[in-house]
Amino acid sequence: MRDLFSRTLQTTIIFLVVGGVLALALGGYFSSASNVFTGSLINLQTWFSSRFVAVQDFLTAPRDITSLRQRNDELEAEVAELQAQVIQLQQEVGETEILAALVDFSRANPENTYQAAAVIGRDPSPFLHYVIINRGSNDGILRGMPVVTDQGLVGRVDAVIADAARVQLITDPASKVNVRLQNAETEASLVGSVTGDVTLDLIPQDVLIEAGDLVLTSGLGGGYPPDLIVGQVVNIRTRDFDLFQLATVQPVVDFNRLEIVLIIVNFRPVDISPLLPSP
Repeated sequence: MRDLFSRTLQTTIIFLVVGGVLALALGGYFSSASNVFTGSLINLQTWFSSRFVAVQDFLTAPRDITSLRQRNDELEAEVAELQAQVIQLQQEVGETEILAALVDFSRANPENTYQAAAVIGRDPSPFLHYVIINRGSNDGILRGMPVVTDQGLVGRVDAVIADAARVQLITDPASKVNVRLQNAETEASLVGSVTGDVTLDLIPQDVLIEAGDLVLTSGLGGGYPPDLIVGQVVNIRTRDFDLFQLATVQPVVDFNRLEIVLIIVNFRPVDISPLLPSP
């Protein structure tokens, strides 16, 4: 009987406590404590979440770095390919402009017949000045044919094989071109040198020449047709005890940038050396 009473009392007390707590809660008496508890719980959850994200980033970072490196390599390959395409297009545009200029030149000089050729080799030594072109005897190219660009005289064919030829430039030490000065109306001899400088020799002392005078082929000697532009006088040396004046000429052709040239195939050089008196 006593045990039953004790259990009934405990149950009653528990109900009263629970009921009181519920009444206090419903009355808003626990809101402050609830807010504190909830804030602490949120802060704890935020702390765990940030640590979880940090650990996740740490674990996934190597994979992300590998992916970024792979993507970077792909982008660098694409950039390199685009740069190669740009260079190729620039070369094609340059070749097109050169060909257009050569076509205009050939139309402006219809008295000659031309064969275009590409420069495929250059002189590797410092003593000779020549280029190799991709036209030879199979294309009707003969030794001695003059070679020009739309700017002016390049030189002449010095040696020929089936599919290629060697062109001796006017800057070569063995090159000699009979020329005339347009303004002075006098003839002279244009010679090359080991350094690549081009000079006029055998100019009489009584001839007045000036810087800027235009130099053209004279046609004398049978080596070149007349009136091909060679260059301009840039410097004159005159000394009283010399028999002739000496002038330095700036060629109109940039020999370092030769890419495509024209061979005058209807000109046949004439060797007049057997007709010259023996020295």
